[in-house]
Amino acid sequence: MVSDTARFPGITELVVLRLLSDREMYGYEMVQSIALRTGNVFEPGEGLIYPLLRSLEIDGALKSRSKAVNGRNRVYYSLTGQGKKRFSELTHQWAKFNGAVEAVLAGDSYAV
Repeated sequence: MVSDTARFPGITELVVLRLLSDREMYGYEMVQSIALRTGNVFEPGEGLIYPLLRSLEIDGALKSRSKAVNGRNRVYYSLTGQGKKRFSELTHQWAKFNGAVEAVLAGDSYAV
């Protein structure tokens, strides 16, 4: 399934920050983890993840380090204090948004 992140701004950032709240990861690992955890409902490609990672690093939310693995260099990302704060803010915004959508889907409330 192709993901439509334009309809849910910030969702990719939220999901990436969530993954990195557990442990450091490299970009392709994040792409695979997101697809696996969402049952392939959300499949952000590398063309979306890598620019986001660079942007988050520039903004100070992430830090990176290179590590040689099987003769190849991988760039691992981890959250900074600022990244943890951003994750908390986005989680709060998502909960509010999700609650609002759930309320509409539940029905029974109409304007008079």
